Amino acid sequence: MPNLEEAIRERAYHLWIADGQPEGQADIHWLNAQREILTTSVESSGSNAAAAAPADPGLVATKSAKMAKVARSGKSKTRAA
Repeated sequence: MPNLEEAIRERAYHLWIADGQPEGQADIHWLNAQREILTTSVESSGSNAAAAAPADPGLVATKSAKMAKVARSGKSKTRAA
């Protein structure tokens, strides 16, 4: 992101507006905006790296075999409430 501080400032302003323009909470809006911007930046760079990196065929085969084994055993990580 070319101008990180400007992006954070703009997002903090929008958060402040959405929060009803309260006084004395600039630091809260700034930190929330900073967290949002940085999280979005990290997630997008992570997905770009994953898309650009070639898959390791051995790793893919191993993961697929493990997933098939779990499926055959009937076990699942999700549980009904």
